[in-house]
Amino acid sequence: METALVLGATGGIGGEMVRQLLAAGWQVRAMTRGELPSPRNDGIRWLQGDAMVRSDVLAASAGCSVIVHAVNPPGYRDWDKLVLPMLDNTIAAAQAQGATIVLPGTVYNYGADAFPALAEDAPQHPATRKGAIRVELEARLERAASAGTARVLIVRAGDFFGPHAGNSWFAQGLVKPGQPVRTITYPGKQGIGHQWSYLPDVARSMLELLALRERLPPFARFHLAGHWDHDGRQMTDTILRVVAQSTGTKPQVKAFPWWLMSLAAPFVTTLRELREMRYLWQTPVRMDNASLLEVLGHEPHTPLEVAVKATLEGMGNLPA
Repeated sequence: METALVLGATGGIGGEMVRQLLAAGWQVRAMTRGELPSPRNDGIRWLQGDAMVRSDVLAASAGCSVIVHAVNPPGYRDWDKLVLPMLDNTIAAAQAQGATIVLPGTVYNYGADAFPALAEDAPQHPATRKGAIRVELEARLERAASAGTARVLIVRAGDFFGPHAGNSWFAQGLVKPGQPVRTITYPGKQGIGHQWSYLPDVARSMLELLALRERLPPFARFHLAGHWDHDGRQMTDTILRVVAQSTGTKPQVKAFPWWLMSLAAPFVTTLRELREMRYLWQTPVRMDNASLLEVLGHEPHTPLEVAVKATLEGMGNLPA
C-alpha cells in the first residue's frame, strides 16, 4: 500500500485529494500547523508541522511515494514571502524520498500572448506578480525533475468550485456560503467565456494520472477542460435553475461590484490580491485537454447541474 503526504489538506483541492486517495486505498498523511484533530478513525494520519519548516516536511514525508503540494498562503497574503520557500521544502522532501510531487496548477502563469486557448507548452509571460511567482515555481519543479531524483505532475484547471472548495470565486463572489441564495454576483463580462473546474473531477484526474505516473515524463503537465461557460451565463443560469428546483425561489443576478473592491483594496489584502486577477474575467481563457485525453482516454466530468447542486448543498445554501 502506497503512502501520500498531503500539504494543504484542510483546503479545497487538498481536502478532496485526501478523500479520494483514502477511497482508492492509499495511506494518507496530512500535516497541519494548528491543533491535531481528534481521532476520527477516518484513516488519516494527522501530523503537526509547518510547510515553511523544512525539517517538518522532511519528517512527515518519510516513506511517502507521493507529496501533494496543495498548500497556499491564506487569503492570498504574502505570496512573495511564502510560496517559493514552501515549494523548496516539498522539493527537498521529494528528492529525499524519490517521490512524485503533485501540484494543482493555475492559469496565472500565462499572459495575453497565450490566450485564448492554452496548451501545456504555451509561453509563460504573466501579467501579474502572482503569475511571475507561479512561473518560477514551475521552473523550480522542472529543474528538480531534470535532476532525476523526483518526479513532477502538474494538473492545471479553471476556477474551482465544489462542496468543500473554500477559498474560491464561487464561494467568495457568486454566492454567500451558509445563506439562502437571494443574489448571484457575477464577476465577468456578458459574452466572455470562463472556465470552471469541479473539485472532485480535478482530484479524480490527478488520481488517475498518478496511477500511470511511471509511464509519464518526469516533468508532466496536463490541462483539464472542466466546464466551459461560453458566454458567462451557463454557471449563473444553472445556479438559478438548481435554486428554483430546490426552494421555489428565483435569485437576482447582479454584476460583481469591482468598483467597491477597488475602493477597499488598499485596506484589505485579500481584496487587493483578488483584484489583480480581474483580467481573467475580462477575456476568454480556455484550456486544451488533448494531452490528458491522449493519456487517459477521457476526462472525469460531473454534469454541471449535479456539480452545482452538490456545491450549494455543501456550502449550506440549500437543504442537504
